[in-house]
Amino acid sequence: MSLSAPNTKKKSLRKRKLPQIAVKIYVDYLQRLWGETSPDERRHIAQDKARDAVKTVQHLMLGEEYTARELLSKEDKQAVKAREHMLEACRLLLASMDKTSVVSDENEKTIIEVERNKELAVQSPTYLESLSRVKQEGGERSESVLTTNNTKNIAKPKKKKKSQRSILFGATMGAVVACWVFSGNYIFTGLFTLMTILGQLEYYRMVMNAGIYSARRISVVGACSMFITALFAPDLHQLCLPFMTLAAMMWFLMMRQQVTNISEIATTVTGMLYLGYIPSFWVRLRLLGAARGETRLAPLVEPLLNFLGTKASNLPAFIPKSIHLPITTGAIFIFWTWLCIAFSDVGAYFAGRRFGKTKLATLSPAAGATSPNKTVEGLIGGCVVSGLLGLLGAWIQKWPWWYVTGAVHGVLLALLGLIGDLTASMLKRDAGLKDFGDLIPEHGGIMDRVDSFIFTAPYSYFICSLVIPQLKRW
Repeated sequence: MSLSAPNTKKKSLRKRKLPQIAVKIYVDYLQRLWGETSPDERRHIAQDKARDAVKTVQHLMLGEEYTARELLSKEDKQAVKAREHMLEACRLLLASMDKTSVVSDENEKTIIEVERNKELAVQSPTYLESLSRVKQEGGERSESVLTTNNTKNIAKPKKKKKSQRSILFGATMGAVVACWVFSGNYIFTGLFTLMTILGQLEYYRMVMNAGIYSARRISVVGACSMFITALFAPDLHQLCLPFMTLAAMMWFLMMRQQVTNISEIATTVTGMLYLGYIPSFWVRLRLLGAARGETRLAPLVEPLLNFLGTKASNLPAFIPKSIHLPITTGAIFIFWTWLCIAFSDVGAYFAGRRFGKTKLATLSPAAGATSPNKTVEGLIGGCVVSGLLGLLGAWIQKWPWWYVTGAVHGVLLALLGLIGDLTASMLKRDAGLKDFGDLIPEHGGIMDRVDSFIFTAPYSYFICSLVIPQLKRW
């Protein structure tokens, strides 16, 4: 008993710290993304691109091809003089940019060094004592020496072996997502909104790396407003995108010092559409069927629901109230739909790895160029797995003609998920990125995880709100 008691306390402390750790990870990642999409970072990226452009012009003007062309037209003294002025202007511009870059790099190094010293102070308690003793003695030893000494004393973490697929991670995420789907309308929408903020910032960081500077703040606010409107005023949901587009255009006209180009307008509207309006249909879908119909699993799940209900009575009053309508027809539909999408990816991976010989480029050259590793066999495997799960979900939800509607629904989900995956790959390929972010080790950022779930949202809402009810009437 004495040995099990400390272990029980440690486990309870870990469970209590889990929410704090999750909040800290979210806030740290959000702050980093916000800083990497700030106006200062935009100016830094723009300056780098301008420097590259000037160097390209200078290289062309000094190249043999241009010099030979000039020799053929020595009589054109005006062109020779203009070339000399251009080269001098390039030299002055590069000298000015390099000087500014040196100052900026020194400032960044100073900030990084200060932050690093703070971390070392936390990890090594003797650091602050050593630093104060050096200052009191009036020594001229720099903090960098202390930093070096303390860095040696701190054990370096061992590198973990990377794995392509983590079954434990997938199972854990599946359980978390299942709890999220049945957490009620408010919690479901709130967590979706928080994820959207991160996805938006990952998207605009990618856009900035491509040299395009969109209306970041308006797009983030607009995307979040679409989820909130879908929850509290679903009838007005379709008005969010045109009104937020109008707000973005007003900002471009009133706040920018120069004329906005087509790329900036297009990426701003695309961000609100791709990561706001389209996925917010999941919220509208979850609101459907507050008076849920019976499913074939209802008798099995009923004892569990009764048990949770008795336990919920012992919790603080605000917790049960926050879980508004945990189980709806839309929530059950979302659960089985997301299961199809997730396992279609798994089926495509293993089928492509085992049987993949025919590249996707044979069906579509553009799709094959976007994702060269995908195969037709993998696509078929994903459709088969998703179709089988669609059959199971349709049978459990008592769909009419479940043996047809379930299979068709599963296959369409796999195809739409593939379109979402290829769309994200196109964006990353154009921006020269491998992943949108690094929030989840070995899995990328938010957008890397949800790309297959974007275009399936309006389709799923259409099926659950119109098609299935119409089939039941027949």
